[in-house]
Amino acid sequence: MKKVKKQNLPVKTCTVCNRPFTWRKKWEKNWDEVKYCSKRCSKNK
Repeated sequence: MKKVKKQNLPVKTCTVCNRPFTWRKKWEKNWDEVKYCSKRCSKNK
């Protein structure tokens, strides 16, 4: 397993609040489909 430094993690912009958010371990398998930074934003789409 390869360790990645925090500053090198992928970043996306939330489609609702336009804030940047970084990759999280829980999104490892579906990072390409993640569009929202939080459950709150996904409810407010």
